[in-house]
Amino acid sequence: MPLKMLVGSGDKIAVATLPVVAVGLVLNVMFPSFFSVGGPPSWLAAISIAVTVVGVTIWLWSAALIVGKVPHHELIQTGPFKLMRHPIYTSVSLLVIPWVGFLLNTWLGVVIGVVMYLATRRYGPEEERYLAETFGPEWDQYRRTVFFPWV
Repeated sequence: MPLKMLVGSGDKIAVATLPVVAVGLVLNVMFPSFFSVGGPPSWLAAISIAVTVVGVTIWLWSAALIVGKVPHHELIQTGPFKLMRHPIYTSVSLLVIPWVGFLLNTWLGVVIGVVMYLATRRYGPEEERYLAETFGPEWDQYRRTVFFPWV
């Protein structure tokens, strides 16, 4: 099985996000006070930990489903995939990176997360076209039943 089947659009999303990460990290090192979220305050740290735990859980669960089902050419319709079509991309871009950024005392994670999410919206449809061609009516039915179809 080609690695591309497991990666999906992740390679393109990473390439689109990497320049923002590189420039952002350099600027964050050069001007840390500009990017600071103030410590983070205890309330923000608590929220950040909770959201990050949820995001990492979704990411790991989704990755396990992909590794278990994609090699058998099965369309994944359970777990996080029941809620959203791209749970790995969504969880990393919206639930992990921004909140880990806050824990590291920077709002740069929000910028990186937004750029990654926008790249997901740009490249996700290519992956969905492949799934539509591969699974036909099963994909169409799945698309109609996803709880958050826009994510």
